[in-house]
Amino acid sequence: MDVFEAVATPTRREIIKILSNKGRLSATDIYGHFDASPSAISQHLKALKEAKLVRVERQGQSRIYEIDRAGMAEIEKWSQQMNQLWNRRFDALDKVLKVEKEKLEVNSKKVRKQ
Repeated sequence: MDVFEAVATPTRREIIKILSNKGRLSATDIYGHFDASPSAISQHLKALKEAKLVRVERQGQSRIYEIDRAGMAEIEKWSQQMNQLWNRRFDALDKVLKVEKEKLEVNSKKVRKQ
């Protein structure tokens, strides 16, 4: 599963947020944050693991989940690229608007003089 498909679900984004805030948690601790069944949350955790957004480690009979920083870095890199792209577009738009505003001001002054 691709990282963006994995984070498309609000429950999975919430799991990532919980793990980001709390650090390592058992599956049981994660289930406790949701009204959904443990098996439903387990499927979300599986999807996040497949997308390499979380890592799991067995400790006895427990499974401990934590954020996989490498997988999260992929999302961050894409987000930064999109931010740069849009900033360039907005900067170009600002330049066009400034030129158009100056033209309007010049034309407005000409009309007032007449």
